This record gives sequence, C-alpha cells and structure tokens, in this order.
Amino acid sequence: MLKEILVIDDNPDIRFLVSNILEEQNYKIRTAANYDQAVLEINKRLPDLAILDIKLDKPDKDGIDLLKLIIKKNKNLPVIMISGHATVKVAVEAIRLGAYEFIEKPFSKEKILNYVNRGLESSLLKKEKDIIENKLFHSFDLVGDSPDMVKVRKTIEKLSTSESRILISGPTGSGKELVARKIHKNSGRVKEPFVIINAALLKERTYEKELFGEEFDDGNISFGALERANKGTLLIDEVSEIPYETQANVLRVLIDQKFKRINGSKDINVNIRLISSTSKDLKQLVKENKFREDLFHRLNVMPIELNSLSSRTEDIPLLINYFKAKLAEINGVQEPNIDIKNDSLYTYSWPGNVRELRNLVERITILSSNDSKEKINQLINDILNPSSKITEENNILTQSFQSPLKEAREHFEKEYLTIQLKKHHGNISKTADFIGMERSALHRKLKSLGIKGIN
Repeated sequence: MLKEILVIDDNPDIRFLVSNILEEQNYKIRTAANYDQAVLEINKRLPDLAILDIKLDKPDKDGIDLLKLIIKKNKNLPVIMISGHATVKVAVEAIRLGAYEFIEKPFSKEKILNYVNRGLESSLLKKEKDIIENKLFHSFDLVGDSPDMVKVRKTIEKLSTSESRILISGPTGSGKELVARKIHKNSGRVKEPFVIINAALLKERTYEKELFGEEFDDGNISFGALERANKGTLLIDEVSEIPYETQANVLRVLIDQKFKRINGSKDINVNIRLISSTSKDLKQLVKENKFREDLFHRLNVMPIELNSLSSRTEDIPLLINYFKAKLAEINGVQEPNIDIKNDSLYTYSWPGNVRELRNLVERITILSSNDSKEKINQLINDILNPSSKITEENNILTQSFQSPLKEAREHFEKEYLTIQLKKHHGNISKTADFIGMERSALHRKLKSLGIKGIN
C-alpha cells in the first residue's frame, strides 16, 4: 500500500516541486494551499507523513498551529517543517512540540527524500514498538487472589484519581513496571506519554543527559526523559542507581517543576506524574548515606510493596493458566497441557519471580505446546531442578538415612504436607481429601509437626 504524504505550502511552486519529487518515488500525494484547506485535509484523513510550511496565509494562524493539531490527533505522525525565513527560536519550538525535522529553504531533492524516508521508518518503528508493548504489557493483568495482590489492585484503584508520587518496591521480576503501567492507564494522563528511564542501565556520565536533555552549538536538541514525559507519566526504574550528586538535581525538579537542559539557559516547565521503582531497600541506603533522605521522602508519598512469588505460591496456578492462554494467543499456538499440581512449581524458590514463571510458560508454549502432560512435567522438573538442587536433595536424603526412623519419617511428612498445603492454597479440607486423611486428623498431624501456616 502506497504511503500518503500531505504537502502544505502557500507557494504553488514549492507544492509542485515537492509533489513531483515524492511522486517519482511512488508516494501518494495530497496538497493544501492555505491554512483552512490544511485543516480540512487533516480532519478528513491523517496522512502517513506531513510536510508543512511554517508561514501560511493567516496572520494569526500558522504552521505551528497545524503542527499542534496533527500531534494532538497522532503524536507519532512524522511532520517535517519547512521555512525560508524562520528563526532558530521557531525551529526549536517546532521540534519541542513534536516535529520530526526542520528544513530551511532552499533544499535539495536528496535532502527532502532523506528526511521523508527516515521519518516514515521512524514512524514504522514506533508502531512496531507499540504493538510489542501492547502484547507484553497492556494486554497483561495483575493476576492473583492472594491477599498481597488483592491489596495492590485496590491501591491502584484508589490512585486512579490521585496525582501523588509513587514508590514501588519489590524484588526483580515481581511486576513493578506492570504496576506502574496500570497506574498510568487508570489515571487522567492515560492519553499522554508513558516514559521509562532505567537508571540501572545508564552509564555514570549520562544520567543528567538522559533526564534533562542537552542543547548543542548547531541548534540541535536532545530531549531528556523529563521533557518527553511532559503531561504524562515518568517511571524511573531502579531509582537507587542514580548517582548521589544527580539526586540533588532530581529533587530540585520535583520542588520547582522546572529544569534547564545541559548547556541550556532557558527554564523548561514540566507537568509530570512521577513513579519510581526499586529492588533495593532505600531506607537502608539513606542510613548508609548512599541515597538522599529528602529525595526519598519526596518519592515515597504513596508506597506500594510487591512480594516475592515464593511468598504467594497460591497464585501460581492462576498465573500459569493466565500466561499460557495469553502466550498461546500471541504466538498462534495451542495452549500447553501444564500440570499445575507439579510439586516442583511449589518447592522452587523462583528467584526471578513472576517474570521467571512467565518465561517458563512462554518456553513451554512455544517449544512444547503439543507435548503430553508427562513430557511437559519432565521438562519443568529439568528446568527447575538443576544438578545443584539434585545434589542438595541427595544430601537431605543421606541425612535422613543417617537419622532414626522416627525422625526420618517426621522429616518426610513435614516436607510432604507443606508441599500439599501450598498446592491447595492452604485449604485444609482440600488437602485432607487429596491425601486421604480426615480433616481433624490432618489438623492434629500439622500441629504435631509444628506446621503453623503456609506463606
């Protein structure tokens, strides 16, 4: 399908020249000769790319106003601004508002084609990125009936009408980014940008550039995360990794709601919802003078804590059934026959938490969706029980053989009943039915073995 380009310029020679250049490259062209025509064309149907002159026929309406209209309808649509007499200030303003590129007249055929091709490629990459994000995050829900997850979902609901800053704490893979996305999706900023900056992945010298942006001598600007997230939500992932010196500058932005780009002299005002996440204990880092106490209190207005998967194993069956259905749909395969009562799923420590479980289900869904339950069970056991675990279990078995019969039997019964209770979400009646014991007898057995509860 041919890409459609809208050329807006009040000079008929420019419209003719640009249209001919692009039609030779098999682009479909629409044109507008003035402001009103341009509004009609934009409202009728958005093109794939727009080429827009800054100066038009109306003294009170110009190309900047049309740029705002286009960006409002589709922020990812590439707009190339052209002008023969615009100032650097106007060019910078156009780029800040969302223009893809700015070209001064006169321009060469090669230059306009280069910018058009790059603009369309950039738009395609953004669309593909959005599709991937939709599959990975927007279509996923926070799954689980455990008290922890019920509490988290209720907190997200309460925060939907709030503008408070949020600090999400939890181990790696527990779903901190997903929680942040859900908060943004439920907020009044849902139609505005959701920008992520991962502090753990940045080099020490690039933090301020990534946050605040940079101005160059040739007039070009590199926009930072704060500016890109304006009016929307900014997630600073692993906020503990921001250098101590930079933390003071972040604090100043939170207080003043404005900042300067690197090498810039003008204050940039921002209106963002800030969410931070961490897998480390920020309170402990404050005590060790590795994180600013004043910044911690600014970030920790509304805390959300996510627990490890091993502490809420009753959610494992729900997560498996949910992930296998979603991942089968995404990958176009049938759902795998996963045995949710496989002991390995409940005895494994899940250091990677929900992310690790999702990866396991995805691997099985893609590679083994047609296998039998027995084969899939064996695959799960092989993945979750590496040789080091087998050695550990052999050591435990050896210790049991070296113990008196009564102690060995008690050890086995305690391990066995603990696993069965986890598989049945701590339900005594269901566990008793499964293992063939009376409910009252099971109660007595648990008490005698010192099994007080399942976490």
